[in-house]
This record gives sequence, structure tokens and C-alpha cells, in this order.
Amino acid sequence: MSENIQLKGMSKELSSVLSAVDHRIPIKKNTFLFQQGEEVSELYIIYSGKVQIGKISPDGRELTLRICAKNNIVGELAIEEEHAKYILNAKVMEDGEVGVIKKQTLEEKLLTDSKLTMEFLRIMNLNYRRDQTKFRDLVLHGKKGALYSTLIRLTNSYGIKKTDGILININLTNQELANFCGTSRESVNRLLNELRRNEIIKIEKGKITIFNLDYLKEEINCENCPIILCTID
Repeated sequence: MSENIQLKGMSKELSSVLSAVDHRIPIKKNTFLFQQGEEVSELYIIYSGKVQIGKISPDGRELTLRICAKNNIVGELAIEEEHAKYILNAKVMEDGEVGVIKKQTLEEKLLTDSKLTMEFLRIMNLNYRRDQTKFRDLVLHGKKGALYSTLIRLTNSYGIKKTDGILININLTNQELANFCGTSRESVNRLLNELRRNEIIKIEKGKITIFNLDYLKEEINCENCPIILCTID
């Protein structure tokens, strides 16, 4: 089953290969496409809906690393490695539909074209590096810095410039924000209220507008990483 779509961050040639999906399936909120520890067998192209990539600690706490949406590819693939295991979870945030790409099918196509293989490996490595920078922020900056870092990343992924600031055009609950920071909802509530009192942000109808992005960057000694690494999607 094929559809001529342009996948995010990929060449037309690689998009064409990946768009030749085996089949489509509906996805339902709060279910999983895959979970850490399961054997890698498939990749997924998101046609609609949203999928959260992250980990769950042994005590049940969630740590969110990325949110993937339309035309994103979701999954992990170790070419020619048998019995590879997923190291992350893919939890559905919003009902939708995905295309399923069988691992064996993709390997057969990629291994006939070294250029496409290298491009695919580069994209997988880029996702890995994004995840590592997120872990770095959590370790170096603590709860406060983790929230500020998350807000900066959200502006890069979903920010819309307005006359009074940058609107983060995605609805996230305080619990979902807390999952990005590896902390509690109560801690995020306090930090957001502090930012509102200091007129750094405002929150209306579940969406955040950043008035002073430089303040957030200065507070965490932002290294101004390339935007391609400083995103949520």
C-alpha cells in the first residue's frame, strides 16, 4: 500500500521507500505501538494522531522525550541485528492512523541502496542525539531547568510568533509537561505559576505563550544548540 508523501526531514527518495507500507492500522489514545524490551519488528509512519516517545521507570514514572505527529516516522531499527529490542516506548496520545513498515521489508529495500541506507542511519542517529540532549538537560539543570528546556524545545517545534510573544500551539496538561521533566505535576504547577507571576509566560485555554524566551535560555545557560537537536518532535 503506497502513498506519495514527504516524510519530515527526509529526501524524496527515502520518503518513497518508507511510504511503501505493508498495511495501515488505527491507533487509540493510551495504547502502545511498542514498549521497551519488546523485539523490534516494525516501524510506523504517522498519518494522523500523535505518539509520545519515552520511557517508564521501574516505579511507574513516565519520562517523555518526543512527541511525533503527522509525517513523522516512529520506531527503532538496527539493520542486520537480529532480535534487537526497543529501548523506548511509543504511547498514543491522540487517536489516529499509522502505516506499518515491516523490519524485513525495509532492510531488503535499504540494503540495495547504500546512499539511502546512510541517510536512514543518519536520521536514526539524529533521533538518538535529540534524546541524549534531553537526558543531559535533566541531569545538569534539575526540575526547574528541565521545564525551561522543555518550553524552549516546544517553541522550536510548535511555536507561532505573535505580537506579544511566541504561542506554543499544542495543548499539554501540566501532567504531560511534568512527564517531559521527570518530575511531579505539583512541581510543574509551582514553576509555571512563578513564571506567570514574573510575566515570563501566560496560559490561556491550555496553551502557553512565552513573552521572554531569552530569560528561559539565560536561566539554563543555553548553549544555543542547532534547532534540529532542540525540538520535541
